[in-house]
This record gives sequence, C-alpha cells and structure tokens, in this order.
Amino acid sequence: MTSREAVGASAVEDGGTISRQQWRWSVLAGMASYLDAGSIVALGAGLALFQSYLGLSEGAVGALAAIGPNAIGCAIGAFIGGRLGDKLGRKRIYKYDLLVYAAGILCIALAVNTPMLFIGTFVVGVAVGADVPTSLALVGEFSPSKARGKLLGFTQVAWNLGPVIVLLLSLALTPLDLLGTRIVFLHLFVIALVTWAMRRGLSESARWTSAASTKDVKYQLKALFRGAHLKALLFTGLVYVFWNIAAGTSGIFTPYVIKTLNAGSQAASVALSCAGFVIGILVTTLVFMRFADRSHHTRKWMWGIGAIMQIVAYGLYVVLPFNVPVIIANIVLFGVGCSLAGEAFYKVWSQELFPTMLRGTAQGFTFGVARTLLGVWSFFLPTLASGGFTLAGGLLTLFLVISGGVGFFFMPNTSGKSLEQIEAERTTA
Repeated sequence: MTSREAVGASAVEDGGTISRQQWRWSVLAGMASYLDAGSIVALGAGLALFQSYLGLSEGAVGALAAIGPNAIGCAIGAFIGGRLGDKLGRKRIYKYDLLVYAAGILCIALAVNTPMLFIGTFVVGVAVGADVPTSLALVGEFSPSKARGKLLGFTQVAWNLGPVIVLLLSLALTPLDLLGTRIVFLHLFVIALVTWAMRRGLSESARWTSAASTKDVKYQLKALFRGAHLKALLFTGLVYVFWNIAAGTSGIFTPYVIKTLNAGSQAASVALSCAGFVIGILVTTLVFMRFADRSHHTRKWMWGIGAIMQIVAYGLYVVLPFNVPVIIANIVLFGVGCSLAGEAFYKVWSQELFPTMLRGTAQGFTFGVARTLLGVWSFFLPTLASGGFTLAGGLLTLFLVISGGVGFFFMPNTSGKSLEQIEAERTTA
C-alpha cells in the first residue's frame, strides 16, 4: 500500500486500530507541538539570564514574551498558516515552515544584542504558529474515528516532552549561565532540521485532496462565521483563550517569577517547572490517550475533574503565600488538571467540529486569538507580579472558571464518530 493509499484508508476507517505508519506520521506532525512548547519554555528558562546580559527592563522582558512563540508572533503565524493550509494543502505549509523556525532559533542562540534576540523570537513565533494548526489538521484527518483522541493526545505528550528536555538541559547547564541557554536553543535548531528532513516523505491529506476538488461554496471563509461553524468557533475559542492564558503563564513565566520573587533559585525554578510537564506526560499517556475516545460521558467526567483541579491550583495563590510548598501544589494540581481539561481536548474538538476546508482556518483563528491575548497578558504580567502573585493568581483562577465551565456545559457529543458523520449531524441540526 502506498503512503497516499494508507492515508485514504485511515480516512474512512471507523475502528480504533492505529497502524505503524499512522504512529510515525503522528510523531512527525506532533513535533510541531514539541518545538512550540520547547521554544516557549527555553525562552522562559533563559529570560532572566538574557535580561541580565542585555540589560533589559521589565517592559522589554514583557515585550519579548509578547512577540514570541507564546503569543503575538505565534498568533500571526497561526492566522496565516491555518488559512493557507486549507487553501493550498497541509503539505505545502509543513514542508517549509520548520526551515524558517530553524533560522529564528539560530538567531536567538547566537544573539549578542537586543535586536537579534527580538527578531529571532518573533520569527520562531510565526513559524510555530503556522505549523501547529496545519500539522494537527493532518493528524485529525488520517486518524481512525475511535482513536482520534489518542493520536491528538499524543501530540500533547510531545508538547510536554519539549519543555521537559529543554528544562533538564537548562538544569544540567545552569553552571554555564547564558552559554547553557544558548546550547538549549541550539538543540531545538538541530531537532527542527531533523524533523524537516523526515517530513519530506509525508503525503498530502487524502481528506483535504478530496474536499479541495469540490469547490463547494459552503467552504468559503464567510461560512465560518455563521450557523454551526460560528457556534463551534465560539466554543473552542472561549475554552482555549482563557485556559491558554493560565497555561502560557505557567510555561514561560514560572521560572522567571519564582526567581524574581525570591521563592527559589534559578535551578529550583527550572526543576519545579520540569516536574509539571512530567506530570503532564504521565497523565496524558495513562489517562487521556486511554479514555478520550471511550464515550461522551467519559469526556465530561475527565473535563470536569481536570477543570476543578486547575481552578484550585491557581486559587491557592489567592489565599496562601507565594512560597515553594504552594508552588509545588500549584504545579501538581495544574499539571494533572490541564492534561484532562486543557489543550488536548481543544485539539480534538478543533478537528471534529469543522469541515476539512475550514479546519486549519478555524484552529488558526482561535489559536491566533488566544496567543494574541496571551501576548497582551504577558506584556503586563512582570509588572503585575512584581510585588506578589495574589492579584495575578486571582485573575488566572477566574479565567480557568470560564474555560472549565464552557467546556463542561457546552461539550459536543462527538466521541468515536467519523469526521463526516459529525459534519452531517452539525449541518442538519
């Protein structure tokens, strides 16, 4: 069977069996999540060191976080890449964007002045923003109906693995100070080039090829902003926007805030952050990937439990002092909670609730809006948290209440259904 035939076969399969080829393609597509999260956390782990080396102000630190892979740079890439992935095909995007990513990462690794650091950070953000919605659409389109959550959950494992590797490298290289941070970014440069080379053998999505040949007016951009598509856009957008602000804060600012508020050393801050991502890998692998495709009822239970844990995680900062025991409790609760009620489900719903020719556009839009708002939040957070974390913790708790409530009470019943069945049901509803 050829690669294209294998993709086509999986597109109509209703079972839950995953072939070796599908696992391989999921790994290569999931590397977008590895590189996305890896670059976010690498920047976070080295932020204080770059600030000291280049003499950056608090405002400059916030601006750097705001334009990079965690926020506005990524948003721009997602808006553009998601739409182009629907118009031109998945393959044309993932064929080149990692080369752009590698160039940006190299610029950061070699940065000797502020412009190099800012330019590299922005380029990396744009590149990962373009890659993520396109790669996830590819995974969703070749996944078996009863294993779609499992394979998209695997991309979330990759999202957690990137920070773990980055943070462990940062921890081991702590004695080297800024040189250690440069080595961490060079590791991402090598991974990006290897992934790009291996992706060259990937085929185009058979679902996209079939849908692109129809030229149906229902796939025009304006269709995304009315009817069932608009409802799906609002649902996935609200869930992800408010969850992502908390997750983004945890990912890029935890080491920085711990160190600057004197709650722990640079090494301790990196180690604590790493623990959260390890928890994410374990829970996603053992719970999410195992149960996400079981039933709608199971999904509701997973989401409800996870949402409550995340709300409690940041609620602790409102009533307790910002110290190492409270930080550990936050990391454990948030690490488990976000694995059950976070980005993994957002990825699944973003593939399930939109037709093929609008799938990348829709996820690129919600992903981009979320990262833009996170960029605004990131710009103000260093100043907001400079005197303590109570106010920031209270706002993050509120955001998680909104995300958790929307996800639980408006969750669509899509588990185990083919993409075609879901589209037919939503069109006739």
